[in-house]
Amino acid sequence: MVHRTKASQQLRHNRRLGLSRRSVLIAFILSFIIFSCTHTSQSNISSVSESSTDSKVLKIWWDKGSNLEEDEALKQLISNWEQRSGKKAKLTLYTNDELPEKTKRAIQANNLPDIVMSSSAERELIPRLAWDGKLADVSDVIESVKSLYSGAVLEAVYFYNNVDKKRSYYAVPINQLTIYIHYWRDILKQVGRSDKDIPKDWDAFWEFWKQVQDKLQAQQKQDKKQKIYGLGFPYSVGAADTYYIFEQILEAYDVQIVDSKGQLRFDDPKVRQGIINSLDWYAKFYQQGYVPPNAVNWLNPDNNRNLLNRAVVMTPNTTLSIPAAVRQDPETYRNKLGTVEYPNKPNGKPMRYLVAVNAAIVFTESHHQKTAKDFLTFLVQPGTVGKYIKSAGGRYLPVMKPVWKDPFWTNPADPHLSTASKTLIEGSTRPFYIVQNPAYTVVLQENVWGKALNRIVADGISPEQAADEAIARIKQIFEQWQ
Repeated sequence: MVHRTKASQQLRHNRRLGLSRRSVLIAFILSFIIFSCTHTSQSNISSVSESSTDSKVLKIWWDKGSNLEEDEALKQLISNWEQRSGKKAKLTLYTNDELPEKTKRAIQANNLPDIVMSSSAERELIPRLAWDGKLADVSDVIESVKSLYSGAVLEAVYFYNNVDKKRSYYAVPINQLTIYIHYWRDILKQVGRSDKDIPKDWDAFWEFWKQVQDKLQAQQKQDKKQKIYGLGFPYSVGAADTYYIFEQILEAYDVQIVDSKGQLRFDDPKVRQGIINSLDWYAKFYQQGYVPPNAVNWLNPDNNRNLLNRAVVMTPNTTLSIPAAVRQDPETYRNKLGTVEYPNKPNGKPMRYLVAVNAAIVFTESHHQKTAKDFLTFLVQPGTVGKYIKSAGGRYLPVMKPVWKDPFWTNPADPHLSTASKTLIEGSTRPFYIVQNPAYTVVLQENVWGKALNRIVADGISPEQAADEAIARIKQIFEQWQ
């Protein structure tokens, strides 16, 4: 079945699509996740009330966690700092979709918090704020632990300030993430396949999941069960996962958009052709019916939901939030759910992974800049930050060498953390192009690649036209930036 001819109708109807039947356990887990991801926390730390107007209170805005343990770990950390410093902090938690927008509005209103830590801000906000001179230089915070970071982590927070005409550290690394692939082991068993059958070769790897869907659908026709799709790829403008996954595909095909000096490489015809090929490759999974039709409308949590609902066999994801959601069910966590690395590139070389470093920022206009730096200096001590991200359930991974030494991260009994850790410890990585040129933050913020993919599968345009539209918009963004 080809989705292209029906995509426009699907866009109008898939809001009415029902979710798949699920087990009682998964239903409970999902209801908790959805509630957590769509509600802003109203809780604050210590004795500071919601209505506090104490000008001495440190105001902290942070990403709301995907599970209760994550939020509780942060609250405990702040409480420990309060006891050590004798100061008070007010914590407000926002979802990672709303925190960047909340921060932008606070900047416009000149009503800033002292510290912000948002996973979305790393790719869409921080480089721009550093460029505009709105972030405090935090080199003094990093200096005390600088030798404990890898060069790649330090590079990810080393930005250009166009006001002061210099590069420096304008964000404090807390944790990091890259892209993983999660899948259902028990569904593979239904079609007579196992982990050992998953290929490492690029083409064979992706063909494997198509074959699994074909076999499942043959069984489902007989049993009249709900349709399960082979792949959980997003094709929407509303999901950051769309551009994250597509950027990884561009990396797989060795398509370099920005050079080391921050200049676009579109004058090289191989770059344009590589974008066309990558768009065509990605779009065909949807057009051939191996992705849920409503993937054109997915938001950030929806690939998680579709996997946990068992509506897809596998999905790439940028954090370990999917395993974290089922951690309390040992059978599902250790035996039913699997995590696998990306296959080798099409040229046979090992994959190089895009890495995002989640970092905390302090504003130049923050009222308590000195106190904010004191808190961050406390946070980034290896014992403190290591305990925090570990207590948070391992959704994100360490950025400090000493923290990696904790066997928690590499224990082979944990099939998810050990695989993810191996990717970062042994694999090759690189940051997003935002490090070379902050103009690329707008490319990501606008989800230029999501728009291009949506144009192909929903509007039926060619990959060539979609690539040219994307290239034209990226050129415009870079020209406007200059």
